[in-house]
Amino acid sequence: MEPDKYYIKEQLMSLQDEICSSLEALDGTGKFHEDKWERPGGGGGRTRIITGQHIEKGGVNFSAVEGNMPEKIYSKLGIGPNRFFATGVSIVLHPINPHTPIIHMNVRYFETDNGLWWFGGGIDLTPHYVDDVLATHFHESLKACCDNANESYYPEFKKWADDYFYVKHRKETRGIGGIFFDRLDKNKFSKQEGLDYILSVGRSFIPIYTHQFSKTAKLDYTDREKEWQLHRRGRYVEFNLVWDRGTKFGLDTDGNIESILMSLPPETKWTYRYPYNEKEQNTLDKLKKGIDWVNYKEV
Repeated sequence: MEPDKYYIKEQLMSLQDEICSSLEALDGTGKFHEDKWERPGGGGGRTRIITGQHIEKGGVNFSAVEGNMPEKIYSKLGIGPNRFFATGVSIVLHPINPHTPIIHMNVRYFETDNGLWWFGGGIDLTPHYVDDVLATHFHESLKACCDNANESYYPEFKKWADDYFYVKHRKETRGIGGIFFDRLDKNKFSKQEGLDYILSVGRSFIPIYTHQFSKTAKLDYTDREKEWQLHRRGRYVEFNLVWDRGTKFGLDTDGNIESILMSLPPETKWTYRYPYNEKEQNTLDKLKKGIDWVNYKEV
């Protein structure tokens, strides 16, 4: 029997619990504060926010919302008035140390009353300073996760991430990409296979982030490096508010505004014509599509 929406919801709630416990242990002092909320049109969620000695602001959110589909959405899908159900876990971590990257993960499931269903999600990394070795490890880890399900997934979803996490008005990628996938339905796999895949992506998050964290969280940094971090966070804000589909979906479906904007950093900065130094320019030069990080060698 294929899993139904209630089972998928429970599995994603458990995933949220697992990740929160692991992040508290990793940070060492931070504890999640939970805000349970209800959506007026149906459903609700658990927003969990952490502030610690290494994580300046982090969120691990679960939501399961349902109700009448807004016309803006069902028209875009090419269907008539309908009811929908959407559930997922979304994570964004903004570290204190500028050598530790911002990381984002989302896994989700969506269905309508007329029988449509699909899965989506992904993981991407946004370093303030691109470290080639850590970038390669990140992509190797994602490839291993994808290959366990299907060896075609990593190249397909890596390109999808390059194209999706692109700040068009800056002509640069948000970071070093990762994997991204959306609207994967019965033409891609069974519902059980889809659930198994998004759970495997979700469970890869902690080992992936732990490696990045362990190599960077206790490194010394300068005032200039902290200043650069604030400017790079500005690019993150620009993408999330201008281009991100998840933000737009949350706003279009009357979601919890605090939860939707959880991804924004606690502090950021914009400076007119910021004077990049050589180290900063080196990072900017690597914010582009199509880099083969698994086999990367500095030219």
